[in-house]
Amino acid sequence: MDLEARKYEFIQKLFNVEENLFSKLEIMLNKAIDVPERISLEQYNKEIDKAIQDIEDGEFYSQEEAQKIASQW
Repeated sequence: MDLEARKYEFIQKLFNVEENLFSKLEIMLNKAIDVPERISLEQYNKEIDKAIQDIEDGEFYSQEEAQKIASQW
């Protein structure tokens, strides 16, 4: 069965589900759509290296500074 046929069959089944199940499916679908794309291991390592360099260069906020900034949100 191809994807289009499976989608159509799924939609047909949705017409018969109770409110409670439909709400759960809706939440799951919305969460699946909102998942950000994963970055590559190479990109991850580059970001870690950049963060370490920023710290070594003194480009960071202390916990107290971060809390002060966050309290203004």
